[in-house]
Amino acid sequence: MTVCLWLICVLLLVIIILLFNQTINSFQDNYTDLTQKKLELETRVKDLTAEKDQLKNSFSSLSQKKLELETRVSDLTVDKSQLQRSAHTLNQKKLELETRVKDLTAEKDQLKNSFSSLSQKKLQLETRVKDLTVEKSQLQRSADSLSQKKMQLETRVIDLTAEKIQLQRSVSSLRQKNLQLESKVTSLSDELLRNLCGPGNLFFISDEEKSWSESRKYCRDHGADLVIINTEEKQRFISSIINERVWIGLSDIETEGRMKWVDNSPLNRGFWFRGQPNNSGNEDCVELIPRDQLN
Repeated sequence: MTVCLWLICVLLLVIIILLFNQTINSFQDNYTDLTQKKLELETRVKDLTAEKDQLKNSFSSLSQKKLELETRVSDLTVDKSQLQRSAHTLNQKKLELETRVKDLTAEKDQLKNSFSSLSQKKLQLETRVKDLTVEKSQLQRSADSLSQKKMQLETRVIDLTAEKIQLQRSVSSLRQKNLQLESKVTSLSDELLRNLCGPGNLFFISDEEKSWSESRKYCRDHGADLVIINTEEKQRFISSIINERVWIGLSDIETEGRMKWVDNSPLNRGFWFRGQPNNSGNEDCVELIPRDQLN
């Protein structure tokens, strides 16, 4: 398109120049004709002057010729005015052509700038196409990698699903075993409770606050005594049913530092934390503390 525009502009410029040259040549031919006619008129005037001198007697004929000459001069004057108007028109056309040439030159410069801008945009587009091609290749590789990872994940999901099914089966089996174990533990707990709470092993926990001596007196008044803990099972059972601190039948009231049960049997083994009882603050009597109240 740019080359075609350039060719059209050149052809228009050549045509305008040819037309301008043709007009100038025509003007020059007319000017030559006028000059030649002027010379002829001058010669004619000389001839008429000579004829006037020779034909003084022929005044009427000369007057007639004078009228003809005047008419001819008028015609020449009219032709001169027409030539002047033609020259003025040609000057206007010349100015228009010069303006047109300037406009065409400006359009030519604009077309050059547009061509340069288009060339630059073309280079940018080519660079962009190369970049997009590289990005396409990278995206294709990424898509291939993602497809491979997707297949791996699908395989992993299948494996995990199978493992999940196996785990669910294992969980169901474990739940069933847990129920069986809970049933056995409940049965054992009931049996232990029957053993602990059999004849001679009944427990009473009072909600009244009393000292160790007052508590023992209260128990003895009711035909019992503070509890003696001589087995680990008994210790666990009592610890499981108390919510507050309770006295037990162990003290060193009679002999400091020598712990004895209320049936006068010595303390051979205690089922509590190591180092207890520790006689902190000159303690004489022992109490059990629920696990949730321990520091």
